[in-house]
Amino acid sequence: MVIAELKKGTEQKMDKSVQAFKADLGKVRTGRAHTGLLDHVKVDYYGTPTPLNQVAKVILLDARTIGVTPFEKKLITTVEKAIREADLGLNPTTSGDTIRLPMPPLTEERRKELIKVVRHEAENARVAVRNLRRDAIHHLKDALKKHEISENDERRALDEMQKMTDRHIADIDRLLADKEKELMAV
Repeated sequence: MVIAELKKGTEQKMDKSVQAFKADLGKVRTGRAHTGLLDHVKVDYYGTPTPLNQVAKVILLDARTIGVTPFEKKLITTVEKAIREADLGLNPTTSGDTIRLPMPPLTEERRKELIKVVRHEAENARVAVRNLRRDAIHHLKDALKKHEISENDERRALDEMQKMTDRHIADIDRLLADKEKELMAV
């Protein structure tokens, strides 16, 4: 019973670590435009920081351009300012009531820089997964000391924790490899 709860909790936390890494990868820009790039941009909507997609329609105009159309015309300058301040390396231009965000092409140097950033994020995710494994092992050792579980149960659970950790780290490595390939594609 103790082991099942511990495994379930640890598995969920490891899954969250992998999902967080996946979300971080989504923020790293490749040469192509995608609307997810603006997901974390907050607009000052009457004094309240509000996600961009709640005050404007965000669409792809073409493969290298994102279009943002605020629901209220008077928000155009506010939205433009929020995008500039998000530090995404984008230069918004307004035409009518639509803000256009052309994606600048990535230089070789910038691609290598982004790969370093992505690898650092991957290492952070791996460390998070290993820390969760360490915590789970600590709980198993405590349960063994308190005679809540047998030595055989503990040994089996430790093996399962290691397999769970290996599986999640493999997921992180696969996501990293995919992102590196995407970044190096011209």
